[in-house]
Amino acid sequence: MDLAYSDDDVAFRSEIRTWLEDQLASAEWAGLKGLGGPGRDHEAIDERLAWNRHLAAHGWTCVGWPTEHGGRGLSLWQQVIFHEEYARADAPHGVNHLGETLVGPTLMAFGTPEQQARFLPPILAVDELWAQGYSEPGAGSDLANVQTKAVLDESTGEWVVDGQKVWTSNAHFSQWVFVIARSEPGSRRHQGLSFLLVPLDQEGVEVRPIEQLTGGSEFNEVFLTGARTAAAHVVGAPGQGWGVAMGLLGFERGVSTLAQTVDYARELAGVVERARANGAIDDPVVRDRLAALKVELSVIRSQGLRGLSQLAGGEDSAAGGGAGSIFKLVWAGWHRRLGEVAMQVAGADGLLTQGADPAAYDLDEHQRLFLFSRADTIYGGSDEVQKNILAERVLGLPREPKGA
Repeated sequence: MDLAYSDDDVAFRSEIRTWLEDQLASAEWAGLKGLGGPGRDHEAIDERLAWNRHLAAHGWTCVGWPTEHGGRGLSLWQQVIFHEEYARADAPHGVNHLGETLVGPTLMAFGTPEQQARFLPPILAVDELWAQGYSEPGAGSDLANVQTKAVLDESTGEWVVDGQKVWTSNAHFSQWVFVIARSEPGSRRHQGLSFLLVPLDQEGVEVRPIEQLTGGSEFNEVFLTGARTAAAHVVGAPGQGWGVAMGLLGFERGVSTLAQTVDYARELAGVVERARANGAIDDPVVRDRLAALKVELSVIRSQGLRGLSQLAGGEDSAAGGGAGSIFKLVWAGWHRRLGEVAMQVAGADGLLTQGADPAAYDLDEHQRLFLFSRADTIYGGSDEVQKNILAERVLGLPREPKGA
């Protein structure tokens, strides 16, 4: 694994660092720094949307997309540089992640030219936002068990969709949702599923935000009752949506996840600063745990870089070498431990909300970190699912018995 950067990479890092520093120092954008992070997704959505459109106007969205689709066509390492510098600048968290990193690449890989022409430019310009319609009340990690149904109405040339989705990220402010639905009656498991692009602003779609312990509502329930979308808005062949769905999940562990380590380093530094301020750093157990977290984070970054270098060299895939699953397991467990140590450092203060109004639910940054990080080992593919992928698809072990 060669981690040396070329002269072009160094020049690119300087370019994006300078641009971000200049923009985020301006009166227009300075107040948005750091907003919208984990557990704070409800903050300044309109302002962050304006920032994302500002990025688009200057060519800083979809930087890894090929130039023929409007992106910058950056190399893998330049994409890493971009996301690292974005995190270091403490720029506001984006609102276009699902469109840019999931829907766009999926349409490039599986979509028709007409679908690409219709949907990619609005993603690039941040004019249309996307939500993810995978999980259901009875089909969370077991995606093949979805019960949402889609029927093609030949008289109108539209798909009619009925069902319920849950944990639907960003549905409360998005215009579109990509949905896995069973389109072949009587089909089971991976067979007979279709990957549909469904507009959210229509009769037959109800979005109910789910309030989280952190105070935000990133996730939603979405009820589809006779919702409609054009027949042409099926990605891949009807009934063959499983392959498209798995292809999309392969894009989920991209270079932007590696930049999380920069945010994590900032969070760890904040916990250390609090420990020094309140004297918790004098406890040898606390000091040992903080030191371990720092060392582990360096190892996690190296692990992420190794996985990306394997991917760049064609040595790994979403299931093949399991690098994506390993990376998810290590960073999710680390972040949960950081949240636990943050509460250990906070001591009794961590048990109380911090606002002037005792009745207000006003969390400080470490309380929010602790509560949000409890979900890290569940969302984006639970620990159990990642371990099964590694055991069954990578190591070739027997499949887990049903009901185990």
